[in-house]
Amino acid sequence: MIWSRPDLERLDRDDPLASCRESFFLPEGKLYFDGNSLGPMPKATRRHLEEVMDRQWSEGLIGSWNDHGWIHLPRTVGAKIAPLIGAAEHEVVVADSTSVNLFKTLAAALDLRPGRSVIVMDDGQFPTDQYIGQGLAALRPEVRFSRVPAGELAASLDDQVAVLCLSHVDYRTGELHDMARWSGAAHAAGALVLWDLSHSAGALEVDLRGCGADLAVGCGYKFLNGGPGAPAYLFVAEALQNRARSPLSGWLGHRRPFDFAAEYVPAKGIDRFQCGTPPILSLAALDAGLSVFEGVDLARVRQKSLALADRLLDLVAPRLESWQMEVASPRRGERRGSQVSLRHRHGYAIVQALIDRGVIGDFRRPDILRFGLTPLYQRFVDVWKLVEHLDEVMSTRAYEDPRFQREKAVT
Repeated sequence: MIWSRPDLERLDRDDPLASCRESFFLPEGKLYFDGNSLGPMPKATRRHLEEVMDRQWSEGLIGSWNDHGWIHLPRTVGAKIAPLIGAAEHEVVVADSTSVNLFKTLAAALDLRPGRSVIVMDDGQFPTDQYIGQGLAALRPEVRFSRVPAGELAASLDDQVAVLCLSHVDYRTGELHDMARWSGAAHAAGALVLWDLSHSAGALEVDLRGCGADLAVGCGYKFLNGGPGAPAYLFVAEALQNRARSPLSGWLGHRRPFDFAAEYVPAKGIDRFQCGTPPILSLAALDAGLSVFEGVDLARVRQKSLALADRLLDLVAPRLESWQMEVASPRRGERRGSQVSLRHRHGYAIVQALIDRGVIGDFRRPDILRFGLTPLYQRFVDVWKLVEHLDEVMSTRAYEDPRFQREKAVT
């Protein structure tokens, strides 16, 4: 379909999520399409951090662990994430980083399936997930890490597989795995299933309980708006919690941490997956960032995400041949997360040329231009402007400027 700018402006006027945009700091003159890497700062975050620093820390000092519930933040913030991922409040805790949580949950899965020793991942899985799987296998000689092409995943699920670990959304293309299908396939083979939700939670509906997921991890700094380096979260299904054991037996995972006992006794339930002292300022930022979801219907978020992507794909379609570019994301919305990815051999330089114009996306090797779609603050007219800028960069070959060829530390 051919869309005009007035068509998209009309969609913005009728958008039931339009008011959510006012919840964020969004710099003038910039179009932000990188919320799938780092969410923008919610206005509530500054206010809440000022409260935590100016009153709770500077005045309350150590008493704030009790008086302001700091010690309970891993659970209270986890309870706010739970409805976004289809979990019960007592199944989610915020702790550590995604990588550390993946290590903990993979090790727990192996122990829950004695006699099985294989970790299976899609070979397109986010690299840190693969590195953690490799590292765990290197620590435990009996464990084998198996990296499998997507088309061979089903055939790989034999009686040696302890856990199938998948990203819900492919970080490069945005392809969406069918959570119910793969959870069922893992269980049929006698294995557990572990999901990485980093590129889906907060942007689309996730139903861990409904899909029979066993374990999950995810980060707090993308669609959840927790800030750079925000702590991550993990999910352990209720039925597994008191049998699962974290390999990192830190003091806050102890049943009675303030007894300071010499022997470790794991806490009951999800608390056993805590480890070290929680980072209160980072947790407070994530807590505030999650406030933007209060009263928001995730079904509407998903509906708008699909509509934004469809408009973007419709607008680029007639230009792809002249740009010598192709679409890397699935065209069908039900198979796509909340991003649109394009391919071009000069992808890095093109993204840098766009950033120079105030249009912020990102690049993933070898040739992916990636545009995250965050319905809480993005407008349909932003998609129109993105395509206008991209067309100018391609028609003028602005990306050939040598300054856009120099690779930066973060791409």
